Amino acid sequence: MKYQFKFFPYQRKFKIPLETHHGPWSVREGIILQLINEEHIGWGEIAPLPWFGSETLEQAFNFCQSIGSCFNEELIDEISDTLPACQFGFELALKNVSSQKPILNFDLPAHKYSYLLPTGTKALDHLSKMSMNDENSLSDRESLTYKWKIGVQSFTQEISIFEQLVEQLPLNSRLRLDANGGLSLEEAQRWLSFTDQIRQIEFIEQPLPPDQFSELLTLSQNFKTAIALDESVANLKQLKECYELGWSGIYVIKAAIMGSPRQLKQFCQNHAIDSVFSSVFETSIGQQAVLALAQELNNRDRALGFGVNQWFQEADPLLLAPHS
Repeated sequence: MKYQFKFFPYQRKFKIPLETHHGPWSVREGIILQLINEEHIGWGEIAPLPWFGSETLEQAFNFCQSIGSCFNEELIDEISDTLPACQFGFELALKNVSSQKPILNFDLPAHKYSYLLPTGTKALDHLSKMSMNDENSLSDRESLTYKWKIGVQSFTQEISIFEQLVEQLPLNSRLRLDANGGLSLEEAQRWLSFTDQIRQIEFIEQPLPPDQFSELLTLSQNFKTAIALDESVANLKQLKECYELGWSGIYVIKAAIMGSPRQLKQFCQNHAIDSVFSSVFETSIGQQAVLALAQELNNRDRALGFGVNQWFQEADPLLLAPHS
């Protein structure tokens, strides 16, 4: 079947730059997709994350341009594995136009999400404000999950801030530390020695670079704190490889850049992995699709890494894109 095809690049500025080991990030850029069949529109989204190994925005844009104004359904299985965000986006659009159902709106309780804190000392004020937010019930405020980036400043600076963060955390809350592969082995060991003593720490995410898998495996065996792979499993091929190499810890699933959601769903259904679905700062189009997938596959009931919408200062592009 053939569909009329349109696409719309978008930009969304962060209120403040997101600081990670990969560097500062000020603007989320992506592409909104439309597949049109008679009166039905299927929405999709391409939200690349090239520093995680996905295609660049330019490569995604060039691929969309190469299609022209008509998308043949048979093309869906021909999109290269080097374009995982495109695979996700077009498969999502095709599914939406075929099902003829509106985009679902998942409005989960606050404690079902993990909320990304600003890097450095800004996290302290932000955590204090969130813990007093009257929009959430008292039980939710006391049991929220937070995520804080490390590996950005020096170990000494971050440990000092970390100790203050822990003092502010309610006893029933959880904190995830995300190094984005930015620690040395010695630093990772020092962090884990600290976190092993603190009950609110849920896990440390990607303490070492992806090419140090054996060291990551050893760390997971030698410390009590759980370790989650993120950059190591940025696409479906890497996810399968780490599973085959014996990783029994946590897998962070950034579905919007992993490739085919059909294949991802099949893998997760066939293998009982401990997964945490996480955002790549996509719009509501990609976000709602990943949340729907997570509701099916998030078998450990961990908080979903989608507490990120507060980072944007502009409206969702879905509200701005032409609807016909």
